[in-house]
Amino acid sequence: MKDVIFDDFQNSVDESLLRHRSIIDIMTKLQESQARINRAVAKTVTNCGCIEIHSTKQQRPDDNDIDNMEDLKNFLNPKINGEVCESCRGVIENEIGNNLFYLASLCNVLNLNLYDILLKEYDKINTLGKYSLR
Repeated sequence: MKDVIFDDFQNSVDESLLRHRSIIDIMTKLQESQARINRAVAKTVTNCGCIEIHSTKQQRPDDNDIDNMEDLKNFLNPKINGEVCESCRGVIENEIGNNLFYLASLCNVLNLNLYDILLKEYDKINTLGKYSLR
């Protein structure tokens, strides 16, 4: 069923994209949508204040201090305090949705299937496990 949702989404994007069908337009719109996500997240800190970011150099634990992946997750934290409020959440979700639209558009013009790409990445993560750290 999930593959149907992805395929329907990708087909709907293809049908609704009338302007900016050029690959150059799609690439720049995708990049712009990513910048808008970053801006929306930054505004949660600088404008709304619903979250705070306390960033310092990420310390790596000694191998002796980490027994499993869960210990590593607990050691490395995203340095975010607070919760994204409903208003900011809506803006961020909207921007991520736009990004998905242009990502699907790029897949369409390159004749790629977004769901297949997702499955390949999912398999890679599951196969490599913690060794897939990027």
